[in-house]
Order: sequence, then C-alpha cells, then structure tokens
Amino acid sequence: MKEKPNIIFLLPDQLRYDFLSCSGADFIETPHMDTLCEKGIRYDRAYSTSPICVPARASLLTGMNAIKNGVTDNGQWLRPDLAQCGIKTWPEMLTDQGYYTAAIGKMHFYPWDLKHGFQYKVAAEDKRWPMVRDEYDHYLKENGYKKVHGSAHEGYFENQGAVVNNIPWEHSIDHFVGQEACRFIKNYGEEAPFAMMVGFPGPHCPYDPTEPFLKDFNPKDMPDSISEIEGEHIGLRQQNIDANKQPWNQIDYEKFEESNKKKIRAHYAALVKQIDYEVGKIRETLLEQGLADNTIIILSSDHGDYLGDHNFIGKQTFFESSIHVPLLVHIPWMEKNKSSSELVELGDITSTILHFSGSEIPAHMDSIPLPELGISDRKNREYSIGMTSKGWMIYDAEWKLMKYSTGEMMMYNLIDDPLEQHNLLNTSQHFEKYKELDSILTQKIQGFLTQSHHDKRVAADPLDPSFGKEGWNRSYPNTFKRKIE
Repeated sequence: MKEKPNIIFLLPDQLRYDFLSCSGADFIETPHMDTLCEKGIRYDRAYSTSPICVPARASLLTGMNAIKNGVTDNGQWLRPDLAQCGIKTWPEMLTDQGYYTAAIGKMHFYPWDLKHGFQYKVAAEDKRWPMVRDEYDHYLKENGYKKVHGSAHEGYFENQGAVVNNIPWEHSIDHFVGQEACRFIKNYGEEAPFAMMVGFPGPHCPYDPTEPFLKDFNPKDMPDSISEIEGEHIGLRQQNIDANKQPWNQIDYEKFEESNKKKIRAHYAALVKQIDYEVGKIRETLLEQGLADNTIIILSSDHGDYLGDHNFIGKQTFFESSIHVPLLVHIPWMEKNKSSSELVELGDITSTILHFSGSEIPAHMDSIPLPELGISDRKNREYSIGMTSKGWMIYDAEWKLMKYSTGEMMMYNLIDDPLEQHNLLNTSQHFEKYKELDSILTQKIQGFLTQSHHDKRVAADPLDPSFGKEGWNRSYPNTFKRKIE
C-alpha cells in the first residue's frame, strides 16, 4: 500500500437498501456491488437523515447536517461564502493533502457547473434536467441523440413512470458515467493519489432501463409493497401526490395499483442491475491498471425509494423505504469481511474519507467516522436525527419518532414492527417513551438552529476599548472555529 490510498465514492441516486443481493434480496443478483463486501464492511443500519437529493449531497460535501448548512430541500443550496465561514468541502481538504479530486456524473450542485473543490469534473446531471448542457449532453449530440424528459417515452403516463429508455444501452446515462469513471482511472490513476466521486443518475425515476437489462426482470417476481394503513398519514400522502404532478414528473399517483407498483419495481431492479454492471467495470479497470490493492471503494446512496410502500413513490419522509440506504466500504488490505449493526448515517462517509486521506476532521462537522475501521477515540452514534423542510425524526435503532409539517406524528418500534404498520404514539403505555424521544429531538433541533446562525454571532469583547467607540464593525461572517454546543 502507498502512503495515501486512492478513494472512490460511488453514489447511485435513490438506491434503497433491500435491492442488493448482499442485503438479502433474492429477486436480483448484484455480484459486483456484493464483492465490495469481500475485504470490506457492510453497514446494515445506515440512514440518510435528510432523504432528498440536494440536502443529502450538501451534507456530504460539508460534513454538516441540513439545518446547520442551510439546505433542507431541493430548492436550496450552500451559501457561496463557505470559505469566509471557515468551511471547506471534503474535496478541497483532500486537495490540500495532495489528492487529485474528480467528480463524475450527477452532483446536483446549483449552478450545475460548480466544482466545489473538485479539480476534474465530467457532469451527467439529473435525468429530469434535459435542458442542462453538461458533458453528457455534448456526448449525446455528437452521437446523434439528445436528452428528453421521461414523458417523451412510450407508456410513461399509463405505467406511472416505468418505461424503456429511447436511448440504447451503449449511449445511456449510467453507462456514460461508468465509462467516464474508467477513463479517469486509466488517464490519471498513476499521477497522484486520487479521490473520485461517481454519481450515477439511476436508479432514480423515471424508471427507464434499457431493454437488455429489463428482460431479466418479471413484475410477478418482485416483492410486494408495504400496505398503507387506512386513516394514517393522509396529509403526507396528499403531499406525495401533489409533488409528483409537478412538471418535473407529471404523473398522477392518486390511484396506485399493486400491478403498477410491481412493474415499477421490475424497472427499478433493471436500473440497479445496470449500475452493478458499471461497478464491475470500474473494479476491472482498477485491476488492469494495477491500482486495486491501494484503492478504497465506498458505495452508498443519497436516499431510498418507496416504490409503492405505504402507497408512496419516491422519498422525503422518514419511513424505512426512504431513509434506509446501503453502505459498503471495501478496504483491500482487510483480512476478512465484516458487517456492522451499529447505527450510522450517510454523512459519516465524509469524515471517513477525511480519515483515510490523513486530513484532520474539523470540529464543526457532525460526521463521525464509521465503526469497524480501527479508528481510535471515535464516538458511537446513540441517536440519528432527521431533518428536512417538512419534517423531523429521531431514531435510536429501535424506536423512531417522526413529526411533520402536516401536523402528523408517528412513533414505531422497529424491532417489533419493521414494516412500520403500528403507530404507537397515542397508546398510553408508550407515552413516556414519546416524551423521552421528543425531548431529545427538541433539544437537538434547537441546538442545530443556534449553530446554523453562527455566522451572525458577534464575537466582541465588551472590555475591548474599540468596541465602545463609534464606527466599530463586527466581523461577518463569523467563522466556525469550534463546535458550538
């Protein structure tokens, strides 16, 4: 092993935990992702605490949770004066350590062509953004194709987003991303230690695999969706319906039959299989270039996808289908495979990458290095706190409390009720547990809100003579020099 390992961070978009065969799925085989567990670690309780594309990615870049960094939904993005606030992104910090940093595929930055510290970038942005003139757009036009909205595909509305892609496999977006990742490894893998983030746009909707991969999946073989409980989360269900009618998707899920859910699941499985193929090609390229023995590979996702569970589609709430994500860390010099049932978060990848690179982990980060890596002085995560513009959550690996802007609240015991079918909030025997969780959640959110306004803090010493004179100016923005409790 060289002094500094190469690092590859694979981030498929909207990949739920239970669609990998290494996570127990018996209706799909994902051999290339599964092999990451060989000489590696599988984290079985990994959660995206802000299960929306943009907030999840902002948290990964900064190591700070969504309230503290100010990005709690897809309509927001990181402030442009991060440097003045004393905040560096993880690619900036790795650059300081001598790494060559690369971003390939979907990053979901605003504007899309920002680099945020990545030195090399090849963009293939959100499948819902046909107007973006990124590298994939140029590639398609050079080959006689163009980006189109999902609605341009046959059967889009009838099948509620489950279609066959008009673009053939060899020019499809996830294949383009995989090829560009391999190209970077071939061209630059030997120049310096490198850190590459690979953002696959799939298996995010539209559920648009190519025919060669779809033919292996029959809707009848897909697992059933989790039932909707009559009278529960009516407001959240309406939000989900209304959101998906918007121009970005244009689909009405008011009537959502199990047959359509099964079809969507088959198309989703084919998209997962396409990405698994690309993971295999990336690993093959590392072997060909003699880089496999010194390259750490991390795979996770920004959030999951209901695929019809609870009669929802997509993500955004704190049900398991939305927040439970795969997390695999392949370390080629590990002697044996491991699995961990410890509670971890998607954002913990950030400090783990920093650790592997030799970077110091800033005190203002919420990210905690992952367990089972031999990192001394790390703290176990007792609670996972979720936050979006429309809801909050606290989860301790057994009890989960969720509170939403609709006024709806749910509390589940995931040990007894893994499918989240029995809301225990209004049962008298669990009232003390509710008070305990709600108290901790309230304290945590209040603390995060205070920290989020740290830039406005007037760090003045009243005994400093200049403070009392006319014309004194406060420093703005104030920097994150330490963690504010």
